Amino acid sequence: MTRITIYKTKAGEYRKFTCDGHAAYADYGQDIVCAAISVLVINTVNALDEITKEPVQVEADENAGRISCSFLKQPLRETSVALMDSLVLGLGRIEAQYGKKHCKLIFKEV
Repeated sequence: MTRITIYKTKAGEYRKFTCDGHAAYADYGQDIVCAAISVLVINTVNALDEITKEPVQVEADENAGRISCSFLKQPLRETSVALMDSLVLGLGRIEAQYGKKHCKLIFKEV
């Protein structure tokens, strides 16, 4: 299962997100759930860096299926918030369609 944890303040401001594990929906190279999650997460990280120029700290371990993205400056730019909202929307739809057995979206207050 892939666990995506979104860290937000009590006021709803994004602070960090992590993505950990493999979806295990299908065999390696055939796993459409893992591919969809990966595309959403990696595209969001790239867009935060290259389009919005949001200062982020990214740590990744491809073999372990782990990536984290921490926001170094607050508040986030409006475009960065929109990117994060889009990530949450997409991941929520994947979780709803394929089940928490493969994709679990978790929110934690920090």
